[in-house]
Amino acid sequence: MQAENLLQLWTEGRTRFTNQLSSITEADLTKRLGDAPNSAGFLIRHIADVELLFTKNVFKAEGLQVHAKTVIAQKDTGEWTNLSELLSYQQTAYEALRAVLLNQPDSAWEEIITTKEFGTKTKIEALGRITTHTAYHAGQLAIILKYGK
Repeated sequence: MQAENLLQLWTEGRTRFTNQLSSITEADLTKRLGDAPNSAGFLIRHIADVELLFTKNVFKAEGLQVHAKTVIAQKDTGEWTNLSELLSYQQTAYEALRAVLLNQPDSAWEEIITTKEFGTKTKIEALGRITTHTAYHAGQLAIILKYGK
């Protein structure tokens, strides 16, 4: 029961990101704000990369292979310009994290996990972290789409 409630919370928080996706064009993907380091395409890929990393490293999804290129490069390499690939990738990330969240028993949410990225937290705290990470970058994406060139 708790997993379903938390899934609703995460899904609603993620709408700050997903509500923007239907109006993005391929031309938008290269937009940046002035000399800012990240493009719109990079942010879409980064959100999905981090969601997949959480799925694998925090919630221990079995057999999931993650190639978090934005995290590895730690900068925008300019390669995130294919809209259909980015939309498909973010959908894959959503479905993977959704599935693993639904499979958490109520007792798992207080389990303590440690990762090199953000230290020691309970799984419920980690869910708060991924929710706010997505919303944070969704705000950046909105500003880039509105004012970027």
